Amino acid sequence: MDSFNRLQPFALLVMRIVLGAIMIAHGYHKVFGGFHHHMDMVDSLGIPRWMAYLSAGTEFFGGIGIVLGLYTRYFAGAFVIEMGVAIWKVHFKNGLMGNGGYEFPLAVATIALALLCFGEGPWGFNFGRGGGSSKSRKG
Repeated sequence: MDSFNRLQPFALLVMRIVLGAIMIAHGYHKVFGGFHHHMDMVDSLGIPRWMAYLSAGTEFFGGIGIVLGLYTRYFAGAFVIEMGVAIWKVHFKNGLMGNGGYEFPLAVATIALALLCFGEGPWGFNFGRGGGSSKSRKG
């Protein structure tokens, strides 16, 4: 099992790239082209329209930051909150696996939570902080 422990930095890199790519893809259409539709959807949920700027910006720019390993824990925390709101306001009524269910946002939130807890790992623009998860863990 020790060989799997040595792969932890690589696993964090893969999680960062996958989560970032997903969030960039979801945010891109909101930032470039569909923002008014997104703003209307946010308003229809009973959330102030201005929060659409936060949501679209968090997804697109936060996704870029996550891929780069830049402020990973902050962006991951924002993703956990955003996916929690998405599950609560949009997906929960459809069940876990129903059409529009919450299985996908729950998986995204779980990946984000892992990055929030473990950090970006050693491969990222972490400004010399030495990625908190790059140290081997005993236990």
